[in-house]
Formats: sequence, structure tokens, C-alpha cells
Amino acid sequence: MSQPNQTTGPTGYLPIIFRLVVVIGFLTVCGLYVYLFTPEPPPETALDRILRTGKITVLTRNNANSYYLYRGQPMGFEYDLAKAFADHLGVHLDLKVAEHWEGMIPDIRTGEADMIAADLTITPKRVRQVAFSDGYLTTRQQIITNRYHPDIRGPDDLEGRTVHVRRGTSYQERLEEMRAAGLVVNIRLHVDVPTEELIRQVATGDIGITLADEHIALLNRRYYPGARVVSPVSEPQAIGWAVHKSAAKLRRRINRFFKQIKGNGKYAEIYDRYFSNLEMFDYVDVRAYHRRLRTRLPIYQAIIEEAALLNYFDWRLIAAQMYQESHFNPAARSHAGAYGLMQLTRQTAKSLGVTDILDPLQNIQAGVLHLKMLYDFFSNAPEPDRMFIALAAYNVGQGHLWDARDLARQFNLDPNRWASLEQTLPLLRYRKYYKKARYGYCRGTEPIKYVRQIYFYYDILKRHGIEYERIPDPAGSAGA
Repeated sequence: MSQPNQTTGPTGYLPIIFRLVVVIGFLTVCGLYVYLFTPEPPPETALDRILRTGKITVLTRNNANSYYLYRGQPMGFEYDLAKAFADHLGVHLDLKVAEHWEGMIPDIRTGEADMIAADLTITPKRVRQVAFSDGYLTTRQQIITNRYHPDIRGPDDLEGRTVHVRRGTSYQERLEEMRAAGLVVNIRLHVDVPTEELIRQVATGDIGITLADEHIALLNRRYYPGARVVSPVSEPQAIGWAVHKSAAKLRRRINRFFKQIKGNGKYAEIYDRYFSNLEMFDYVDVRAYHRRLRTRLPIYQAIIEEAALLNYFDWRLIAAQMYQESHFNPAARSHAGAYGLMQLTRQTAKSLGVTDILDPLQNIQAGVLHLKMLYDFFSNAPEPDRMFIALAAYNVGQGHLWDARDLARQFNLDPNRWASLEQTLPLLRYRKYYKKARYGYCRGTEPIKYVRQIYFYYDILKRHGIEYERIPDPAGSAGA
């Protein structure tokens, strides 16, 4: 009689079950170990999220310094810088206009936006709340008073006075520091009132004194010549972009971006677009210009607008050129034999079919057409260089511009860049250079002054054409 097979009995499965339990237990322990001791993947940084989503949300203010619309196009110093940074990252710029100045930093801290680009001064108080990029602009706070109140000459003269500033700004912080140091000054705080509006009120005599960052102060005296830039009340201060304190990678990328654009000239190009020739200011001339914008320009504005539209120009630029040429005097005559509002020579007028060189309609139409022909002639130049070159040619003739361009090539400069011609045009005053030029001697500094002056007048006229977004809060403030 055969014996029963032990491996098939109830106890024959125990070794197999035991082994399975051991394996399962081992795997469980291993899994638990991996779970407990494998580090979590690092949280997504602000920069990583921006690159993943293809969008950077930037807080700014709707004002004449940071962001505005002109002829339907977005503009502004901070806007152009932010757009350049977004392009640098290869992402879309999502611009968010802050309704209140004091709400911007809280919005960064709660993650409503990635960055503030709004002419924000780096101060100890703000550094405790957000992280700042390296400063990309240095400025000083200046005292602004009315031109007819020259008794204030420096910070000590603020003793016993009332100074009007916007609440929550570096201006308020500085005045509080001065008061803590012993200066008796009354600080009148305004809720979200633009800095340029306070400068306007000083110019008109509605208020006595305000503070403004130097670049804002020097720019706004063009618009409000009754305002006087008196004296600095601070040491140089840096302006930077603000990010969340945890956004270290984003901050480093911003710093690399500014280093790059300052090295390749892009920053200077953007800065000059809004703050070029701040030192240019002749009170008598600017005051006369503002007066003639009210009294003389309206007589010819419709003609200017029509001629500019037909030739695809901004009418304000044409008006600025006309003022430079004739001060809006239809009977103006120059010693060089140029006539009328646009200072046409008889030869140019005849070539353009003008029958009465002093007739405002014919003079304006012919002058704008002449500028358009020059503009088309230099079609290889990019904007805004193309317009600079065309205006310079209007002033001294296109032949001298060709000579300046030839010199630029000899010096390995780009002949289609106005910055190059600003270097070579003045050389045509010297025999060493003009004796080999096709068109000879040229007073090469004159067209440079001519272009600068036109754009100075143009900037003042553009100020009246700025459009602000329709947001619940009034237009924001520049500087702080």
C-alpha cells in the first residue's frame, strides 16, 4: 500500500505561503522605504511656471512713464522694458494695470502677478516685503516748486512748509526720515494722485511744493514750464523690478537680462526713446512754444492733420517740425532763402508744383510731401532711425546724408542707424573729411540739433495725445 504524498496535503503548501509572505513583506518594506526616504521633487519655481505656461504677468501703472496708449499702440518706458524681457524669455507679456499704487506689492506677495515693473524705488521698507532685481536706473528725489517762488533753494528751506506727495511712495518715506532727523515739515498725503499731476498743480500754483524722482522731474518741466526743479533731497536711489521673495531664479534671470541689454545697447535705445536730452530746457523757448500751441497751431492744425494722414505721418511730428522751421509764422523767411511755415526753398517749391510759396495750404502740403519723398529715399533704415535721417536730410539735403553714410561705412558703422550718423555728420565740417565727400562741406552739427529739437517739441505735443486705459481708478502715477 503506497504512502500519501506529503507535498499535496494541507501542510504541504506552508513553505510556499511562507515564501510569498516574506516576499510581499519585503516589497512592502522596500516601498515604504522608498516612500519615506525618496526626496520630493522640488516645487515648481516662478520662472519654471512662466516658461511652462508661456506667459509672464507683469503689474504696472497706467501713466505717462510706465504704460500708456499712443495712437492705439502700447508705449511707456516700463512697458518697453517688460516687453523686451518677455521676448527674451520667449513668452507672452500679460500686462496687468494696477488700480491702486499701494496694492501692487500685496498682489506680488499673494501671487496675483509675477513681477512689478512700475518705476519702483528700492527702499528698506519695500525690501522687507518683496525681492528686487538689481537697479536698472539711478535717480534722486528732487524738490519741485513754482518758478515764481524762488525762496526755496534746498532741503533746509522746507522747514515749516507743507510738501504734497502721494501716499505709500518713497517720497513719503524720505520726508518722514527728514522729519525724524529734526526737520519740521508738514507732509500732505494724496491718495493715488499721479506725480506728474502734483507737478502740474505746483506749476499752476494750486499747491506749493512736491517731490519727484529726477528723471520724472526733468521730463515734466517740458510739459509744465512753470515748475522749477530746485534741489535733491536724497542720495542716489536705485529703481528695480520687484518679485516674490521666493522667486530667486526669476530674479537672477532679470538681472542677467538687464546686464545683456545694457551691454548690447538695447537699454540705451529704450531709455532714449523716453528720456533723451533731459538737459535740454530753455524756459523762455518752452513757455513761448506752449503759448503758440494755444494761439497759432489751431489755425493750421486741420491742414497739418490732412497732409500728415495722406503721407502716413503722425501730425504731431509734422507740427513739431513746422514749429522748428517757422514758429508757426506763415510769412517766415530765412537768410538762406527758405520761405513759409515749412521753410521751402523756391527750387523745392517749384519742383512740387507750388504756385504761392507763402500760402499756408500749399506750403504745408509741399513740405510734408518733400519729407515723405526723403523718408521713402532712406527706406533701408529701420524705425525710428529712418525718420531721424529723413528730417536731417530735410534740414541739410540728402546729399550730405549720403556723405555721412559713406563715412559711417569707412568707420565700420551701420549707415542706416542715426547713432552712426550723429558721429559722422559733424566730421563733414573738417577739410580732412569733406574734401573727399561728393557734396563737400556741411555744418554737420546743425541737423543733429535740428532733429533733437523737433523731437523735444514732438514729445510735448505727444503728451496731449496719450490715451489711458479705462479702469475704475484714475490714471496712475509716475515715479516713487
